[in-house]
Amino acid sequence: MPDLVVSITLFILALIIGIEVIGKVPATLHTPLMSGANSIHGIVIVGVVIVAAEANNWLSYVFIFLAAVLGTMNVVGGYVVTDRMLEMFKSNKDDAKGKGGDK
Repeated sequence: MPDLVVSITLFILALIIGIEVIGKVPATLHTPLMSGANSIHGIVIVGVVIVAAEANNWLSYVFIFLAAVLGTMNVVGGYVVTDRMLEMFKSNKDDAKGKGGDK
């Protein structure tokens, strides 16, 4: 029981700190920061694999499945957002040369 109380306390403290940190980020930095952080969150997938080794009932399997799906969505989403951001900074000079050079 004391371990459960410590775990819940740590979770709540981490939640409060996370909200405070993200809440202070300016809107212009939010997307680049979150896209990088989401890709780093691949550690959730590693955690799922470690926890899956200890699973022994249906509730554990449900939580493992949910963690794997949400973690994978988070990682893929981070890469998609990063790719979209990088597309915004690509030069259009190559497109203009290819179309205008033939005339």
